[in-house]
Amino acid sequence: MNSGLMYSVSSPSSASTSTATAALTHRNSRFPMLLPRPISSSLRLQCCSAFHVDASLNSYPSKTHAVSKCSLRLSGEQYLCSQQQHDKCAWPLRALVTSTAQDIPITSLIANEKVGVLLLNLGGPETLDDVQPFLFNLFADPDIIRLPRSFRFLQKPLAQFISVVRAPKSKEGYASIGGGSPLRQITDAQAEALKKSLWEKNVPAKVYVGMRYWHPFTEEAIEQIKRDGITKLVVLPLYPQFSISTSGSSLRLLESIFREDEYLVNMQHTVIPSWYQREGYITAMANLIEKEVLKFENPDKVVIFFSAHGVPIAYVEEAGDPYKAEMEECVDLIMDELEKRQITSPYTLAYQSRVGPVEWLKPYTDETIIDLGRKGVKSLLAVPISFVSEHIETLEEIDVEYKELALESGIEKWGRVPALGCEPTFISDLADAVIESLPYVGAMAVSNLEARQSLVPLGSVEELLAAYDSKRRELPPPVTVWEWGWTKSAETWNGRAAMLAVLVLLVLEVTTGQGFLHQWGILPLVR
Repeated sequence: MNSGLMYSVSSPSSASTSTATAALTHRNSRFPMLLPRPISSSLRLQCCSAFHVDASLNSYPSKTHAVSKCSLRLSGEQYLCSQQQHDKCAWPLRALVTSTAQDIPITSLIANEKVGVLLLNLGGPETLDDVQPFLFNLFADPDIIRLPRSFRFLQKPLAQFISVVRAPKSKEGYASIGGGSPLRQITDAQAEALKKSLWEKNVPAKVYVGMRYWHPFTEEAIEQIKRDGITKLVVLPLYPQFSISTSGSSLRLLESIFREDEYLVNMQHTVIPSWYQREGYITAMANLIEKEVLKFENPDKVVIFFSAHGVPIAYVEEAGDPYKAEMEECVDLIMDELEKRQITSPYTLAYQSRVGPVEWLKPYTDETIIDLGRKGVKSLLAVPISFVSEHIETLEEIDVEYKELALESGIEKWGRVPALGCEPTFISDLADAVIESLPYVGAMAVSNLEARQSLVPLGSVEELLAAYDSKRRELPPPVTVWEWGWTKSAETWNGRAAMLAVLVLLVLEVTTGQGFLHQWGILPLVR
């Protein structure tokens, strides 16, 4: 069931050093907190022993923390450099992945086969009555709320408590966008558009939608896949960047489903775990941003504000989640493409949607908006970078809450780039990604265990999770010594203390059968 995926890697072209330096000075002299535009140069870099790749190297060594993938071609097999090998290079790699779908003899690959594509997404409540059970499903996921092993039995009671407490406010948000999330309708439309694109490219595949936390659940999609007799399956999470809490969670669910079903065990499949580097995706994002930037009276003075969904910082710093590094690389690639189009606006990246008392990825979106206002920014274009569909976090959090905050902070002109949805370039590129993966569905790559050592390799569900888990580090104590004041240490300890207090209350509730959770009807009364 091992598989691989072959990509060709090309260096994104850039302006000359002098031109880029001038643009850098012009764009960022007034905004020192904004990310500088990296000056790129094309190098032939030796990587992974005797294999070569053309890559664009970021000239700023301060970003050596980035986790990058070095995609190589040799005799039809793909090899990915290990993180350790990248560290030896001392420079982060940035490479734009271009489509090779036109080079693949498709007819011979799918003859007598039934091809399926499973799109994975978060899901969302379709009515206000769905909000609380949706939240329960979300917080009952151990990849969302990570409890110590000895407290895992409290996962569902804790999820029930949080979902009941948060439901009223969440219902207000969904009511403001029409009474429910449009995510299912949009994802269904994307599935239909992808199917049409695949058929136009001579791949008669069926496309299925599996949601993690609401209908149609992943389990429902799998049952339909079995009824249709699919023999080759490509699993495609609709998250451009990989994270423990998104693609990782969906893949863990798939692993548990596959393990228990003989039909699925024997069905050939492969997974495309992340695709933020694909040329079609980058082009589609740049197209949408360019269109919105040019609507402003002075496009050069518009700050392009990338807002991504946040994750707890412990996922990245302590558990090895590649999400932050992939997000930063994705933004760099988009800005490289915009620079080719003579769009030299300053930009920044921040993270939204944090919940709970623990520290999340920074900078936070709301704090960054306030800071931009203080610095005199008057025109802001919000770009929802980690979302390919409109939902509560774009329609309510960005369009309502953050817009209001921006105007209150002194920003006078606000714009927002729409989510990709069914944008033709984006959909066509997803179809190409599926086609490029077909030769490797169920195939064993040469020297697979030794060659594919990246944090998020391409391959089967079981392979991906095994490779990721082998790289994960045990969560260490947050600090080696106590630190006082409002520090990262204090924030971490405060969050864990609050979680411990909640767990103690839940233990008392469960063991005694009495307490406010029982009185409120959250837990059943013991008679």
